[in-house]
Amino acid sequence: MQIRISWPAGHLTATLDETPTSHALGKVLPLSTTANTWGEEVYFDTGVGVEREPGAQQVVEPGTVAFWTDGDALALPYGPTPISRGDECRLASPCNLVGRLDGDPRLLATVRSGDPIRVELA
Repeated sequence: MQIRISWPAGHLTATLDETPTSHALGKVLPLSTTANTWGEEVYFDTGVGVEREPGAQQVVEPGTVAFWTDGDALALPYGPTPISRGDECRLASPCNLVGRLDGDPRLLATVRSGDPIRVELA
């Protein structure tokens, strides 16, 4: 499944893996929500509640599409967060791995906290 994530200053597409979390997310698309930022991570509420999956990770590569089960949110890291060690992308807690951004994850640096975000099937 491919999704498009749009905000006022840009957009990216992402390819999602076949996981229980991606299927749950697909059922609520399209969705419109509000962006939050935490260091070099963008996250936003999805209204989807899922359990943490086996293989959930806290330290991921830039451009990973992760689902933060503690906040029912998609988490899109593109660099260090306030709890990172060095240049790693360290999420607030272990997250379900959902897929990868298709383009340059640094485009997420143009997202501002409070920006409207739209997620839809690509």
